[in-house]
Amino acid sequence: MSAPQGEPGVAVVTGAANGLGAAIATRLHRAGHTVVVADVDGPAATAAAAALDPSGVTAHAHQLDVADRDSVQGLLDFAIELGEVRVLVNNAARTRSTPLMEITADELASVLSVNFHGVFYACQIFGSYMSDRGYGRIVNMASLAGQNGGTATGGHYASSKGAVLSATKVFARELARRGVTVNAVSPGPQDSPAVEQIVGADNLATFAENIPVGRLGDPAFIAEMVALLATPGAASVTGACWDANGGLYLR
Repeated sequence: MSAPQGEPGVAVVTGAANGLGAAIATRLHRAGHTVVVADVDGPAATAAAAALDPSGVTAHAHQLDVADRDSVQGLLDFAIELGEVRVLVNNAARTRSTPLMEITADELASVLSVNFHGVFYACQIFGSYMSDRGYGRIVNMASLAGQNGGTATGGHYASSKGAVLSATKVFARELARRGVTVNAVSPGPQDSPAVEQIVGADNLATFAENIPVGRLGDPAFIAEMVALLATPGAASVTGACWDANGGLYLR
């Protein structure tokens, strides 16, 4: 039997051991969800879950490889044991900044398998489960790079995030009449270790000056956007992409 729609349930966040994923998991945990911190780095996921709830009651770690469909199915099976799964955030991503003409076939496949295939598998597997219960919220983390072709990131990363935006629309259309919404959030450059690694710590100030608002984004605010889309009240929003890029891409 499904829980009343207004009640929090289990929220699964992939790539949640650190960075933006950790911020999202923290926000959903604060909203009352039992959170599954899913990540390819098992020990880091365990540490992140323990930081949310040392008792291990409302935050749980799970190691997975989103590029492996069976592993994604295992994530759902694990989450179901904790309660009704009501929220999925597809955040796991592989970021590379290799020059376009130097991207190898293996690196292209590696980036696409995580950034696109992983999202597609999860939307299928979790979307089917949620639609059977008549309720669910799926949020896919896209990127400014998927909208403008990318600048600091590699062309394979940008292409994969563009594919995520298209997948968001097709799954939103498929699941709309079953009580399941599917949306995307497209952050621009964030004040995060990932951006610092790509741009370089010494270049961050100059990089931020080229953003119209003059500053990097705040991961905590991105987490607020995700949390809002994950609420029952967001029932009329599906197939949408919410931008937070500091004015770098206007539409």
